[in-house]
Amino acid sequence: MANPKPLMAESSGTETADAAVQSALRTLDAEGGGIAALSAALQSDLRAPFVAATDLIRNAKGRLIVTGLGKSGHIGRKIAATFASTGTPAFFVHAAEASHGDLGMITADDVILALSWSGEQPEMKNLISYAARFRIAVIAMTAERESSLSKAADIALTLPKAREACPHNLAPTTSSLMMLALGDALAIALLEGRGFTSIDFSVLHPGGKLGAMLKYTRDLMHAGDAVPLKPLGTKMSDALVEMTSKGFGCVGIVDARGYIVGIVTDGDLRRHMGPDLMAATVDEVMTKNPKTIDRDVLAGEALEILNSSKITTLIVTDAGKPVGIVHLHDFLRAGVA
Repeated sequence: MANPKPLMAESSGTETADAAVQSALRTLDAEGGGIAALSAALQSDLRAPFVAATDLIRNAKGRLIVTGLGKSGHIGRKIAATFASTGTPAFFVHAAEASHGDLGMITADDVILALSWSGEQPEMKNLISYAARFRIAVIAMTAERESSLSKAADIALTLPKAREACPHNLAPTTSSLMMLALGDALAIALLEGRGFTSIDFSVLHPGGKLGAMLKYTRDLMHAGDAVPLKPLGTKMSDALVEMTSKGFGCVGIVDARGYIVGIVTDGDLRRHMGPDLMAATVDEVMTKNPKTIDRDVLAGEALEILNSSKITTLIVTDAGKPVGIVHLHDFLRAGVA
């Protein structure tokens, strides 16, 4: 007689998995509700202070000092990093450590962004007093409009009340996400306001995959004699030798003025396979007006073209004339893909 226990265990496991997924969905619904409430607030009561805060940070002679403690401190560290990486000089000062010497990091030219959901953390008192003494502007990010922090601040960004995802409404979850989202909104508003470009971004992100994606096509391409090229009228037998010797699986075709007008790929060879292929000219076999890319395009954009077009190679051009070639493998080696 078969033992029913494995079936019962499997059923129990399924129920546990379903419960976990339902819990996750409730968390996402709760946090999504918080973001929706924040978006609505930005279109009403939060609109004016948000604009004032972006103006204050943009016009500051010094840096943005982000502070907080507990979960707000963890969020503050990330917000400071986002500001710094998008063109607004910023760093994080722990609210408790500020009272033990770190106040010396803050100058009269700086702006303080203080995070506290309740606005009543006692560790903030010395920092706020220091700001008042040296007339350092303070932006409060809190959910309590009448809190000590809000009243002491020059600008109060009052977040709407929202229930935490925690079933006991205790663990900072929705509130932390709302703070993070508002910090991101400030950083991106400043980025767009000052016209911060991908080139500026690349200066601040030279390492890792981001740094690789912010290289230019010209940094990855093969140039000179490595580029497989043949003129119009070339016999396919000669074009095939060029394709084979250069190892890119294609050969670019140029007109008498040196402009790229076509490309012969492995796919073209298969489509025209026959006894007369080697005697034909490239004009009869090539794909006209091939996809090319400018030498000054970012590597990340070039990779997107390769992926969306489902191809592995691009001829690199400058004013319509071929100057190089890039292969998908070049992006892999550079860490872009």
